[in-house]
Amino acid sequence: MNRKILVMALIGGGVAFCSFAFRPAPTVQGEHENNLKVLPKDISHDELMQVMHSFEVATGMNCGDCHASSATDPSKMDWAADTEHKQTTIAMMKMVAEMNKQYFAVEGNFKDNYLQSQFEVTCITCHNGHEEPSNLVTIPIPVKR
Repeated sequence: MNRKILVMALIGGGVAFCSFAFRPAPTVQGEHENNLKVLPKDISHDELMQVMHSFEVATGMNCGDCHASSATDPSKMDWAADTEHKQTTIAMMKMVAEMNKQYFAVEGNFKDNYLQSQFEVTCITCHNGHEEPSNLVTIPIPVKR
């Protein structure tokens, strides 16, 4: 009797182990996988957060400036909603990639180039921590002799 219980327990444990051990890995994309327009759809959550936080530093803005609150739960964000700022950001990301490709021969995808500091021109180049790009022009100062 004890031998039957032991065998059944071992078989049950083996089945339970195999069901967890050979399960496919969970995807890391989450909510954003179908909403990305410039960044790759298989971007990891950590990489996405690195890009988004760098945008915050470059523009002095935060998540709520580009992403709308959820209509069903205002305490949460609706990441898929296309706001005006989000559309502008998408256009600016494309512009940054195109400028770097055309003038600095930087090939490849935005995420890798951005996170690996391959771009010569980035968001901070013009924004310098402000929502609107700084329109400062350097004016030569005459040297007195």
